[in-house]
Amino acid sequence: MKILTWTRLGLAAAVVCAAAATLTASSGESLSSPVPATCPQRWDSAEIGGWVPAVARVRGAARSLVPGSPVRALICAYPGDNTRPGGERLAGSRTLTDQAAPMARDLAYLPVVTGDVGRACTQMGGPLTNYLIRFAYPDGHALWVGTAEEVNHCVRTTNGTATSNAYPGPAIATAYKHGVWRPTAPDDPCQGSGARKGQDELMVPGRPGRLTVCRNATYNRPPYRKRHGRDIARALAATLNSLDTIPSSNGCHETSGTHERGIRLIFDYPEGPPAAVTILIGCTPAVDNGLLQADLPAPLRDRLLRLAPR
Repeated sequence: MKILTWTRLGLAAAVVCAAAATLTASSGESLSSPVPATCPQRWDSAEIGGWVPAVARVRGAARSLVPGSPVRALICAYPGDNTRPGGERLAGSRTLTDQAAPMARDLAYLPVVTGDVGRACTQMGGPLTNYLIRFAYPDGHALWVGTAEEVNHCVRTTNGTATSNAYPGPAIATAYKHGVWRPTAPDDPCQGSGARKGQDELMVPGRPGRLTVCRNATYNRPPYRKRHGRDIARALAATLNSLDTIPSSNGCHETSGTHERGIRLIFDYPEGPPAAVTILIGCTPAVDNGLLQADLPAPLRDRLLRLAPR
């Protein structure tokens, strides 16, 4: 499974930190040092992901899933089936120490949902695993994060105050099963989720360092892409950020019979995940980053077509 990836310019995959992990059985018997707190014995919600046993009491938790630099992460796993969600029993837990901070940093990069944002989800039945992660801080404070790995990749991740629609499921599952925090890079940079913190406020947050313009596949042509440097990336980001936006419904209405292929813009950064913006020409609203939507002015459409591969 592919998930959003944290990239550095010039690197094809994320660096794997050395793990320091201890594994406990579902009975709660510790195989090494005690965990910072116990896992609830059941997942006390009928929702897939999106639940925590206690609301975060850490400064910054309303703006970020995991603020600050925790020193320990307790991962609790609750496997089940998405056709009968709710009440899953605790199957086991794992504690990460050396990798708690990078795990928290990467989760903090996920965009937080602040408006009424729609989502289009498939409805396949299959296994799920809900996860609770308890991040412990040096000052004694702690924060729970609830998420899930699920076949439709359509879950909520929350700390009880802030919520994200981004999907970190496979990376959480790897951390639980193998004791390593290892976000996976997509084989095709155009296929990553492109979800970055700040996209609830701006189409393209921060200062991107590179732009990849992707074209959708058709029945007789594969998807393809073209890369541009920092100056073009930042100039285009500024134009996109000047558009009047509304919360995204992740849908649009066809307004013309154009057969122009869709465009996906991938803005890379020196640190953290990319930010993606989708352009559906002949549709309104045509500009969508997953959290915000905007109409596409004709001059911007023409500019994008010049930047896109032909």
